[in-house]
Amino acid sequence: MIPEATILWSVAIPLIGSLGILLTGKSPNLRETITLATATTMFLMIGSLTHLVLGGERPSISLIEVFPGIDIEFMVEPLGLLFALIASGLWIVTSLYAIGYMRAHKEDNQTRFYIFFAIALSSAVGVAFAGNLFTLFLFYEALTLSTFPLVTHHGTPEAKRCGRTYLGILLGTSIGFLLLAIICTWHLTGTLEFRPGGILAGKVEGPMVSVLLFLYMYGTGKAALMPIHRWLPAAMIAPTPVSALLHAVAVVKAGVFTVLKIIIYIFGIDFLSASGSNIWLMWVAAATLLFAAIVAMRKNNLKARLAYSTVSQLSYIVLGAALATGTSVIGGGLHLAMHAFGKITLFFCAGAIFVAAQKTLVSELDGIGRRMPFTMGAFVIGSLSIIGLPPMGGAWSKFHLMLGAASAEYYIFIAVWALSSLLSAAYLMPVISRAFFLPLSKSIGAAATGGIVLQEAPIFSLIAIGITSAGTFILFFFAGDIANMLAPIVMSKN
Repeated sequence: MIPEATILWSVAIPLIGSLGILLTGKSPNLRETITLATATTMFLMIGSLTHLVLGGERPSISLIEVFPGIDIEFMVEPLGLLFALIASGLWIVTSLYAIGYMRAHKEDNQTRFYIFFAIALSSAVGVAFAGNLFTLFLFYEALTLSTFPLVTHHGTPEAKRCGRTYLGILLGTSIGFLLLAIICTWHLTGTLEFRPGGILAGKVEGPMVSVLLFLYMYGTGKAALMPIHRWLPAAMIAPTPVSALLHAVAVVKAGVFTVLKIIIYIFGIDFLSASGSNIWLMWVAAATLLFAAIVAMRKNNLKARLAYSTVSQLSYIVLGAALATGTSVIGGGLHLAMHAFGKITLFFCAGAIFVAAQKTLVSELDGIGRRMPFTMGAFVIGSLSIIGLPPMGGAWSKFHLMLGAASAEYYIFIAVWALSSLLSAAYLMPVISRAFFLPLSKSIGAAATGGIVLQEAPIFSLIAIGITSAGTFILFFFAGDIANMLAPIVMSKN
């Protein structure tokens, strides 16, 4: 298949799959088979583009001219390919997990869940392959709208209230800031294309660079910079597979991917660094990184703790982009993958605990590692990656980010990342120590004989947990290959 057609099929296949899911909704086995087949086909389709991109090609296709000089256009480059591979690959795993979770928890509206999940993945790949700001904005908004029904899945008053927060913040920031930034960019440069080295050099100078950077960074609400981060903890009202979608597969990754893409291809890292307009963003990202980790330490609800951990970890990527060095940007790209696998493992484990033991609070998890050793063992693996300890993938992304700070001579941010790793340990290790080193809670229960009854989540959920935790470990050995794939995005010049 020619690359141009492959790009279109990669975006279209989930939409076609969503129709198949709708038509087979009354047959759960067939519905979920179609879901898995669609996800697998999408991943293979995207994967077939890898050898072209690694060979230096940049497949692209323009669909339609919406305004003079502004097309709906797709283009595959290394960063977008990485994001698309992460999203499509983890869709397969999340679908497996959802089969076990949704059935075991007897969730209502499961067909609707799978339909909007598929539409969201189409939107995420549209963001990944966007060839210009206009196309990115269209799919960015489609991602927000398609995930809203997932956030409000339970239909309770609380779910609807959290959904309003989710939709209000994400649409408010994108329309109020991001769209304004795109219009200003078009007015100042006459183009919205993503170009190596950026498009703003020689077109914008002085305070206007900082203004545009502010509009873009706070217009990308999915990156969850404080104080526009509240949508993310609010969305934890959704079922755990949705939390996985939000935190690892699509939504937040679309946010930090957009941050990286704009800094690399709109501002250009050399232009941004020379302008000095990135300094304020460094400090905002560093503050978000630390404050969110401190808040996470105070949360007793496990999913809320993990949600604030995500807010913190996303700012690793924003800070790496703001430093505007080749190494820090590559470190940010690496963290897209490393955080995705580590955090989805943690959310999968949180959902498994809820399904198997009906526990949501950290204070309720005493001794649960004896009852759920596989799940809590995977939680250890995911935690080590988030903390940044070898041999887990997160160690390499943090290493590259720190090298980037050193090359920019911002040594303070090495200390910030080191402190953040300690804070990550402070909010994750108590979960592990409670699970394995405290006596079994009476509320969790044991056999009448005094023995501990093993009770894990359904097998499909355990398979998914095993895959993502193994991926977290395997990525440690392939970090160099990912870094090499990303290297051209910071080597290209105008």
